[in-house]
Amino acid sequence: MPEEKSEYYLVLHTHEFEAGDEDLKIIGLYRSAELAASAVARAKELPGFKDVPEGFEIVPYKLDVDGWLAGYVTVYDEEDENEGDGRVD
Repeated sequence: MPEEKSEYYLVLHTHEFEAGDEDLKIIGLYRSAELAASAVARAKELPGFKDVPEGFEIVPYKLDVDGWLAGYVTVYDEEDENEGDGRVD
């Protein structure tokens, strides 16, 4: 039985807005760098993506390996501080 491939290629697109916000989209996960590059070429022709072609990134991605090894903290702007916590001001 052939050994299963452990590394794939994740295609992401990030649109950074002037206010500093980001919109991250996962385009797909591909078996080769060539297939990932083809996906980027196709997506660059689509509405929205073609306006921000520099937002694409191809990231090597291993299966069965933890990708996040630490916890996280959420940092809120002062005006967003109470948003979504159920409190009424």
